[in-house]
Amino acid sequence: MQMSLDLTRVVSQIGAMVSRLKANSRERQEHLDNGLDTLHSQAGNLEALDRKIKASKTTWLVAGLVDGLDGKYEPSPPPADFTVIATDGSHIDVDRHRAARCYLINIGSVVLRYGANPSAVLESTPQLYADEDNLVIAPSGIKGQERTIEGALLGIKRGVDECRRLAELAAEVPASDPVLALIDGTLILWGLDGYPEFVTEELLDNGFLSCLEEMRKLNRERNLALASYISFPRSNDVVNALRVALCPHEIVDSDRYCPECKQRECDAVAGIRDRDLFAGILEPGQRSDVFVSQSSILKRYGTHMVHFFYLRLDEEVARVEVPQWVATDNELLNLAHTLVLDQCRRGQEYPVALSESHEKAVVTGADRENFWELVEATLVEEHLPTPGSAKSKSKRRRWI
Repeated sequence: MQMSLDLTRVVSQIGAMVSRLKANSRERQEHLDNGLDTLHSQAGNLEALDRKIKASKTTWLVAGLVDGLDGKYEPSPPPADFTVIATDGSHIDVDRHRAARCYLINIGSVVLRYGANPSAVLESTPQLYADEDNLVIAPSGIKGQERTIEGALLGIKRGVDECRRLAELAAEVPASDPVLALIDGTLILWGLDGYPEFVTEELLDNGFLSCLEEMRKLNRERNLALASYISFPRSNDVVNALRVALCPHEIVDSDRYCPECKQRECDAVAGIRDRDLFAGILEPGQRSDVFVSQSSILKRYGTHMVHFFYLRLDEEVARVEVPQWVATDNELLNLAHTLVLDQCRRGQEYPVALSESHEKAVVTGADRENFWELVEATLVEEHLPTPGSAKSKSKRRRWI
């Protein structure tokens, strides 16, 4: 059978791409050296840099300073007994070409207990949503402004469900053990920017942040550190702080000054990412200083304001995000550092608990097709119509 993608026509394009990357490698190394020099020099000028960052007006995210810039912190030994919990999710989206309007969220959850009495509980919890109230988010008392839960919005709702399940697991863990609660990806719900207030209120205030608050309150009776893990991060918040430092203007205003700037002093660190910086100063196992994200959505987070640090592994630098109540508690911060590192060392540089929760959550293409076949078969059994688009039917048949 002939492939629809003709790779022979792509070979030369890939070669050209690789040649460009090779040609840019020397310039990139120069920018990285500039970044490291600036990082170290600004570490002795933190107060002035902090003032400049707080006064700046930029169209790009700049890391807020907390306790330093180029610090290096060793992990503590893991506790004798501890528990790691994690959740991940997949979903089957609403398909307008199918006979029924519905979606499914599958949450994988893992509880791993280490120490004198080790144990493991791995579960998968699928939930079908088909009622009209579950298919839209609507403002209270107002009709005609509802937002359909599908696509990107469904992805955000799935993230809220993952966090809700994590809070449930955290409440079930015995209070005697220190606990690391892990989420895959970011704690920042970027995708809510641009949605109406009632959507943000439902998914963030009453959903995600409510779950974080439940876990924060559990610290009254146990040590529970919440963290999210981002492998091979593309963020450059810290690099952008260096751009602010390099800018000759006392108050950085990117809209006002950048379009007419000819010197472009900040281009000395162009094209590098935070992971590149910290790969140059951290040894395996060490973490960076803690920084705070300044995303606009975080104005709603309160005590759950997202902080982050970078963790050096043997092969990569990961970004670990924690809420403020973890970042400002040295015991919880050290616990997050130590146990995330321990999980990575047990799992080929990626947390074991997240790997296992992903395996329990994943929904394959075959799973999706089987799901829709089950839905349509059940409709037929109940003598209900099974309308579907011609496009959907054509995809399931081969004509040539």
